[in-house]
Amino acid sequence: MNKTRVLIVDDSAHARAAMESILSEEPLFDIVATASSGEEALVLTEEWMPDLILMDIRMPGMDGLETTRAIKQRYPYVIIVMVTVSDDVTHLFEALKQGAQGYLFKNLSSSTWLEYLKAVVSDEAPVNPELAYRILQEFPKTKKRDDGSTPLTTREREILNWVASGKTNREIADRLGISDQTVKNHLKNILQKLQLENRVQLTRYALEQGWIERDFEN
Repeated sequence: MNKTRVLIVDDSAHARAAMESILSEEPLFDIVATASSGEEALVLTEEWMPDLILMDIRMPGMDGLETTRAIKQRYPYVIIVMVTVSDDVTHLFEALKQGAQGYLFKNLSSSTWLEYLKAVVSDEAPVNPELAYRILQEFPKTKKRDDGSTPLTTREREILNWVASGKTNREIADRLGISDQTVKNHLKNILQKLQLENRVQLTRYALEQGWIERDFEN
């Protein structure tokens, strides 16, 4: 099994130690470095080329949002998960707009952290429904255009709708009467066709193109 190389970024030594302790419980994760600032994170990302970065949102100087934007511009392959004590959806939404793939609250249990991070690394973590709604609101209905040029099949379009509404692979599979693996394979095909990397990018891009419906709450 290939290990996921992790960079931890937080201005609090206590927080960095806590995250190191959590990740040490899972052999999949290999902590290659820790940073106490956004500026240091940029240097260490170039030096270590991590697969996953845990990024604190609130830091003095270069905060997590600015650092995320800078890293994703230089190293778009890196998975960035924001770490926060606040449930302010505005900050989390901004982080996703800057390229982050997800977020974690610092007060969650270690088992929840590990389950979520493993899902993020395998690109199976769902888009949070509230954040999915915020993404929906970013694009007015007047932007919608469907000229028949989509490379997606009818089933892929259907799965894309459920992904954008924040459903997990299991929930999508149950709704469509197919297996989890079939959903995964469809998602791989969709991402490959659109040359995208993850569910967040997929949701935003599909909305920009007007490929998905907005009334799929139920």
